[in-house]
Amino acid sequence: MAAGSAACLHGAVACAVLLFLASAVSGDVATLESVPDLVKAMYVNIESFPCVRLLNLSGEIGCSNPGHGQIIAPIVRFKNIGDQLVQPSTVLLPLDQMRDFFLRVSNDPKLYNKVAGVLVESNGVHNNLLELSPDRRFPQEDFAPYSNLSHDWNPAGSGIMWNRYDFPAFLLTEESTQTLRKIADENDKSKNGYQANVAEFDLVMQTTKAETHDSESCLKEQSCLPLGGQSVWASLPPMSNASKKHQKPIIMVVASQDSASFFRDRSLGADSPISGLIALLTAVDALSHLHDLSKLKKQLIFAAFDGEAWGYLGSRKFLLELDEGSDSVNGIGSSMIEQVLEIGSVGKGISQGHPLFYAHAATNSSILKKMLDALQSGSDSLGSDNVKVKLAASSNPGVPPSSLMSFMRKNTSISGVVLEDFDSQFSNKFYHSYLDNSDNINSSSIAAAAALVARSLYILATGDMPPDLITLNTIKVNVTLVKELIGCLLTCDPGLSCGIVKSFISPSNSCPSHYVGVFQDSPSSTQFPSYADDTSRFVWNFLADRTSGLAGNKSSCTGKCSNESEVCVGSEVEGGGRCVVSTTRYVPAYSTRLKFQDNVWHVLPANSSDPMGAVDPVWTESYWNTIGLRVYAVQSATSDWIVLLAGLIVTAASYLAVLIGRTYISKITKRD
Repeated sequence: MAAGSAACLHGAVACAVLLFLASAVSGDVATLESVPDLVKAMYVNIESFPCVRLLNLSGEIGCSNPGHGQIIAPIVRFKNIGDQLVQPSTVLLPLDQMRDFFLRVSNDPKLYNKVAGVLVESNGVHNNLLELSPDRRFPQEDFAPYSNLSHDWNPAGSGIMWNRYDFPAFLLTEESTQTLRKIADENDKSKNGYQANVAEFDLVMQTTKAETHDSESCLKEQSCLPLGGQSVWASLPPMSNASKKHQKPIIMVVASQDSASFFRDRSLGADSPISGLIALLTAVDALSHLHDLSKLKKQLIFAAFDGEAWGYLGSRKFLLELDEGSDSVNGIGSSMIEQVLEIGSVGKGISQGHPLFYAHAATNSSILKKMLDALQSGSDSLGSDNVKVKLAASSNPGVPPSSLMSFMRKNTSISGVVLEDFDSQFSNKFYHSYLDNSDNINSSSIAAAAALVARSLYILATGDMPPDLITLNTIKVNVTLVKELIGCLLTCDPGLSCGIVKSFISPSNSCPSHYVGVFQDSPSSTQFPSYADDTSRFVWNFLADRTSGLAGNKSSCTGKCSNESEVCVGSEVEGGGRCVVSTTRYVPAYSTRLKFQDNVWHVLPANSSDPMGAVDPVWTESYWNTIGLRVYAVQSATSDWIVLLAGLIVTAASYLAVLIGRTYISKITKRD
């Protein structure tokens, strides 16, 4: 018994010595009082935003671990674009080198094979960065309704977001950027070679595991889901019944509500296209205060399309629903659409201190002339506000990348105008970059666009009758609403926790992101979608509220209203919502070449009568289990051998001590 006690005592001493030696090698002298303390001391979880794997009918783009397991690699800081790697490494990359680095990696197999992962630093303020756009110079050129595809609408475009990378890439936050810089500097300055700081990436896409490398195969094996969401449309005033007979000609006012980015959850799209969405919502608000809207000669329909950044999913699906007479578009038809006015990027339309916008026209017709005249009259009516509108240059090949392209490919004679803050090239130098944030737009420009649109729509909706000038001059936009919507839809503070959003919905996140996401719901449940994102649900509730008729009984509700002409606004808010008379609907937004059958998505063959469907890539997003990024220190092989040797010495010494102790105790026992 005494001998056993001695062995335990010496064993404990040996463990203590080993722990001391290990701490001495690593330089860690912190006191660890629990397992969580040990984990916290060993690992630092890094807040970041991933680049993920997307697929189409012809292949893959985006990022993923190359295999089925985690990646662990030392962190190396790239200070110059020409730096080389001597071993597989995690590259800490300055933001201003992002474009050139990813272009170089795609063309340099030697470097590509040494890149284990990429961490892109966040600048926060980008005053020193003149441009950064990972999209192409002609975004979505395959959908253009004209043959000249060489025009550079987006001269800042690099196209890096359309390449495939078999390594993980993350965008760091400002705080984690500082942390990683210090860690990388420690690696650079390390002289003893005992330890190195490494990054551990967990970015395994299910399509990588299943080896399904295109949309058709991954949908079949259920390792991905189609990109998609919910578009929203509403009529002003509400339509009296669901019959298409005796309905007025329709003026459609459209905007996009989704954007794209190299990094999935950092798709704000402030100027492109959310400035247009905010202008649309503000214009609806301004027009909603007018009386006797039912006397207008034209029916105003407002639509916010989802999925436009990925093959114009929302607008194309909307037009298909019209053709099929689906419940989601009950009451309207494609033949009723007379004019289309799209509000594009309008967040940077300030020129020499005054708002200036460009009208990009679809066709040359008498109806189009009326639209352009209405825009000019709307501009003139604003008087001292000095909001100018010009016709875009005739040298342009046609309208810029926009939802209007879907309408033009569907009906070549459609009369449409896209209102933009640029003429021949994007004024947004951060198109589809995370830097297209609230700092990249001007609230005065958006308010001016909303005022121009609201007055122009009133003039158009009066038809051939001269507009009532008194009524026209009462149309004023709420500048405070513009600023509030910018804070809600484009910042994290207050973000979607702002008052106007929380008066309608219970947001799932405070920080907004306008990436379209994946279509998870059954397409049949269009009016009560289970997976509509925060932006779609807010837009639906806002439009339903602002376009509602005064005849509504405004009874309380928590879901569907008893009267089919009514909708329940604010049903998610504590205490329930209210029923109002409004024609506001969800429309599913996903590829027209997909069919949901037997709980599985199927790819349909291309239809020769649908030219946009023929070039539809059918975008999907891979499943994943977890996405994680953490850093920690690992010891070199030399230090491991030192610890092992020290352990062997201590073990041998302990064994000898036990033998000597047992002999000594045995002698004492015999003597007694």
